[in-house]
Amino acid sequence: MTKRILAIDDSRTIRSLLTQTLQKAGFEVSTAVDGVDGIEKFQHEDADLVITDVNMPNKDGFGVIADIRGGTRNRTVPVLVLTTESGAALKERARQAGATGWIVKPFDDEALVAVIRRLTGAV
Repeated sequence: MTKRILAIDDSRTIRSLLTQTLQKAGFEVSTAVDGVDGIEKFQHEDADLVITDVNMPNKDGFGVIADIRGGTRNRTVPVLVLTTESGAALKERARQAGATGWIVKPFDDEALVAVIRRLTGAV
């Protein structure tokens, strides 16, 4: 069964890179342009994993994580934070909000795919 990934990032380039990388690895990918769009799509899709940026307009990644964890739909889905930020305080804030992991941009394709496979149980 194909695993579904929801990628939320305000950068068209990052959304495109994630889509290419993950589709090539056999995942089904949908994208959202910001946190508000991402939460809306999350409500209507059965994502097996969510990737979110931190710094986005309308709703940041912390808001996305809080909405997912505080909602009633698929609350335990793994959430990976993909961002240019690498500060320990931000990582801790994400962990406290309920993030599953933290990946710094630019990402390594193979490492990202390996983490997603492990978290989703995809072989």
